[in-house]
Amino acid sequence: MDGRTVDFEAAYNSHWVPLFRYVDRMVGDPDLAADVAQESFVRLLDQAIPDDEVRRWLFTVATNLVRDDARMTARRRRLLAQQHEQSELTSEPLEAPDRSVVRSERIAAVRAALAQLPERDRQMLLMREEGFRYAEIAKAVEVAPGSVGTLLARALARFVEVLDPRIAEDEARRGG
Repeated sequence: MDGRTVDFEAAYNSHWVPLFRYVDRMVGDPDLAADVAQESFVRLLDQAIPDDEVRRWLFTVATNLVRDDARMTARRRRLLAQQHEQSELTSEPLEAPDRSVVRSERIAAVRAALAQLPERDRQMLLMREEGFRYAEIAKAVEVAPGSVGTLLARALARFVEVLDPRIAEDEARRGG
């Protein structure tokens, strides 16, 4: 490294939206996603890392921040999930749901399915969705670049396996 700091403004302009979207997909909470993305950029200040490593560095820091937050709030999330499941059981299905309701249900099903995956699978799928190359994913999750395709295929298969029953349940509940 040459000791120079990162061009923060350029990094922010290039990486804020994809980083926020990545974290939002991980946590399902836009406010928390914004906080994590912001904290990632705060930590980027005064870093002396190569420009071609900034993206991976930011996403790795954000992933670690999410992991740390999850550890601190695991009990609260578990209680909220139980409360959410209880309210779903007591609510009556809508006769003719509009598109936003259907979309919300599908988003909830996808997030729930992602939450059931191992952390590495979830991280790899979300990074791929954000357009990361296999080499970048390999560095971020610390695996051999040649194994990323296989690991992604397995992660996707596990995701589909978890997601399909949820969608089938939703369709049955709606009478479709």
